[in-house]
Amino acid sequence: MKKWIAVMCCLATVAFGAEKKSYKIAMIAKSSTNPVFLSARTGAEAAAKDLSQKLGVEIVIDWRTPPTEDGQVQAQRLAQAVNEGVDAVLVSCSDAGKITGAINDAVARGVPVMTFDSDAPQSKRFAFYGVDDMATGEQTMAELAKQLDGKGNVAILAGNQNAPNLRKRVDGVKKEAAKHPGIKIVGVFNHIETPQDAAAEVLRVMRAYPEVNAWAMIGGWPLFTKTLLTDLDPNKVKIVSVDALPAELPYIAKGIAPVLLAQSTYLWGYVSVERIVDKIVLKKEVPVVNKMELVRVSKENLGAWARQLKAWGFTDVPEEYLKLP
Repeated sequence: MKKWIAVMCCLATVAFGAEKKSYKIAMIAKSSTNPVFLSARTGAEAAAKDLSQKLGVEIVIDWRTPPTEDGQVQAQRLAQAVNEGVDAVLVSCSDAGKITGAINDAVARGVPVMTFDSDAPQSKRFAFYGVDDMATGEQTMAELAKQLDGKGNVAILAGNQNAPNLRKRVDGVKKEAAKHPGIKIVGVFNHIETPQDAAAEVLRVMRAYPEVNAWAMIGGWPLFTKTLLTDLDPNKVKIVSVDALPAELPYIAKGIAPVLLAQSTYLWGYVSVERIVDKIVLKKEVPVVNKMELVRVSKENLGAWARQLKAWGFTDVPEEYLKLP
């Protein structure tokens, strides 16, 4: 009897006592030079720390983001992460067509994948977290139409032409613009997603199309530089842009971008890691689509938004905005 009990205890230990005490989540954003993804990384690492303490397990973020956008490199890094034994993958897709196969291969090998910001909806990812991209484009154009009193020549700054989330936002801008007879879309302008390249594209377009008096920016790339603060006249050109991180806030204060539609990019990381931990550690059901709401930031709530960014750990929030009511 004692021998039988010992055998059963040993089997129980194998079945139930070998719980994992450490989980590694590979995080593959679009670009390690884009500030929005650096803030997502900060959020992911904060969530990992908080959940590690709460659950008594080690949760580690394995940052594998390429320096510049490249869907093929993302796919390679995802496959490498799976080969090296990560427990889950979190990815923002630069090109859904190039990475869907790698996502499906990972899932087939038992590694769950979640997307954020830019989805791969035809893949076997278990969940997505981000804004409704069509609605984001519509809201961007609706806010810009208000600034223009319904009349103007609008250029769309559109980033990577292969990114599915950005294409949907462009469609949303066009859909909303069609509701305003006085609004003309001059063109859609793609570019490399660095602040410098984006700002250069804005200035190139302004020279080539002097009639442009407004920009619908479906990403805030050029606003991470100070270039347009001096090279654009707020009395002649208005911008409404997605994103509102610290470096972009002076554009609100100066009136060049009266409205920024903030994605809570810190939460891309924080909430996504929570959902992954729900699935792989706590074995909970996770909704397939987890929607992020945009935050409208203007001079009226600039101080409150600046303090929110500060609370999320941003160290470059201009001090003068923190003091605003």
